[in-house]
Amino acid sequence: MDMIQELLINKAFISALAAWFLAQSIKALFLTFKQKKFRFDLYALPGGFPSSHSATVSGLAASIGMLYGFDSGLFAVAIILAFFMIYDAKVIRGAAGKQAQSLNRIIEMFEEEGEDMDKLRERLGHSVLEILGGILIGILVALWIV
Repeated sequence: MDMIQELLINKAFISALAAWFLAQSIKALFLTFKQKKFRFDLYALPGGFPSSHSATVSGLAASIGMLYGFDSGLFAVAIILAFFMIYDAKVIRGAAGKQAQSLNRIIEMFEEEGEDMDKLRERLGHSVLEILGGILIGILVALWIV
């Protein structure tokens, strides 16, 4: 039980979690206004503005830097983790979205032949603007919490 209590007062953990929640809330609000309906599953959708991946790892890295020093080994680990997560959000999931577009075209051909298949979500990755928005949210949340 002590471990859970320690985690709940860990400023780096809280910064990362709060940055994720804020980014996903902004995304959910945008989609709620667009679709004119709130759904809880909006908190689990990939892609969109702002990037919650970028917000989470930026909040974590910024808070670790402020708490333990920007010259610490812990900050180095956090910034490398952030780099790879952001890279994944931009490049790898962007490529997966392009693959989904191609697969959806194949699915459309099968639908013309009478087969009913679910299409894949094509918007998986993030634009540079979405990533920068997430990074800004992460840093601001860390500044506020730490």
